[in-house]
Amino acid sequence: MSNKGRRLTIYAISLTVLVIILYVFLRGERGTKVYNQSKLAMDTIITLTVVSDSRGKAEAAIEAGFAEVARLEGLLSMFLPQSEVSLINDNSGIKAVKVSEDTYGLIKKAVEVAALSGGTFDPTIGPVSRLWDFPKKVKPTDEQIRANLPLVDYRDIVLDEQARSVMLRRRGMVLDLGAIAKGYTADRVVEVLKAHGMAGGIAAIAGDIKTFGDKPDGAGWHIGVKRPRGEANGNTNGEQYGLAGVLTLRGEAVSTSGDYERFFMDNGVRYHHLLEPSTGYPARDFQSVTVVNPEGRLTDSLSTAIFVMGRDKGMALVHKLNLKVYVIYSDATTYTSGNLKDSFESKTTN
Repeated sequence: MSNKGRRLTIYAISLTVLVIILYVFLRGERGTKVYNQSKLAMDTIITLTVVSDSRGKAEAAIEAGFAEVARLEGLLSMFLPQSEVSLINDNSGIKAVKVSEDTYGLIKKAVEVAALSGGTFDPTIGPVSRLWDFPKKVKPTDEQIRANLPLVDYRDIVLDEQARSVMLRRRGMVLDLGAIAKGYTADRVVEVLKAHGMAGGIAAIAGDIKTFGDKPDGAGWHIGVKRPRGEANGNTNGEQYGLAGVLTLRGEAVSTSGDYERFFMDNGVRYHHLLEPSTGYPARDFQSVTVVNPEGRLTDSLSTAIFVMGRDKGMALVHKLNLKVYVIYSDATTYTSGNLKDSFESKTTN
C-alpha cells in the first residue's frame, strides 16, 4: 500500500476510532485524576491514559510511553526502510539478519501462534497483503494472488536463537507483523507507564488495548466494543457504528478483528483486510472477533487467527484454549464465552 493510501486509512481510523471506544472518568478521589493524550503513530491513532496525582508526572509518563511506541515502530514496521523487519525482508532468500530481543521474541511468538492456528495466522502474509489497497478499492487479480501465494508460509521463517537472527528462506518473502505488533506494543507501553509510577491506565493502539490498575474511583476500565454494521449516513464507508457491548477490564488486554476496519464494497461484496493465507482473499465467517487475555500480543494475533480460521475451527480453538471471546458471526448472531459474561454487558438484541 502507498504512503498516501496508508494515511487515508489512518484518517478513516481516526474518525471511527477503529474497533473499540474508551470511556474514562476525568476526576477521582484524593486528588487523583485521569490524564490522556493521543498521537498518530504506527499508522493509526494511539491514546495513552494514566491515573496520577500529578499532571507533571502523568505527562512525563505519557511522553515515555510514546517514546516506547516510536522505538518499537522503528524495529517492527514493514513500511520503514531501516526497520529490522524491513532488513529481514530485504535479505529474504539471501542471509540471516541479527535482530534485537524485541524483534526476535515477537517473531518467535508469531511463529508459535501460526503453528497453533494451523497457519491461518501467518506473519509471512506480506506478499499477498501488499497487493490489496483498501482505501483506493484496489483488488488484485486472481493471477497476481496465485503468483504470490507460494511465498506465504511461516514454516520458511528460520530462527537462530543462539545468534538471535531471523531469515526468510525464499527470495520475495515478506514478513508482516501487523496482526501482532500493536498488541505487543501495548504490552510494552504499559510496562513503561508502570515504571513511571502510574497507578492505572490504558494503552490503546487502535483496536488493541491493554489496561492496568483501576480508575480513581476504584472501578475497572470500561471498554466499548463496536457494532460492525450500521445505517448509511454519508460517511466514508457509508455506515454508522454503535456499541455491540461494554467490557469492564482490570489488568487485561483486548483486541477486536473485524471486517469493517479496512474494507471496500464492490458489486455488493465486502472486501476486507483479514485475508486467508491459503487463498489470499478475505475470510467470510465472522463480522468481528473480540479476544480478552492478559497479553496484548496474544489478543492481537488470536483475534486474527480465529477470524480467519472460520466458525468451526475458530470456535474449536476458543474452547481448546478456554479463551475469553465475544464474536459476531457473518449472519449477525453472537456468542459470548462463559468466562467473559461477568465482565461483558451486551448491547445487541441477539
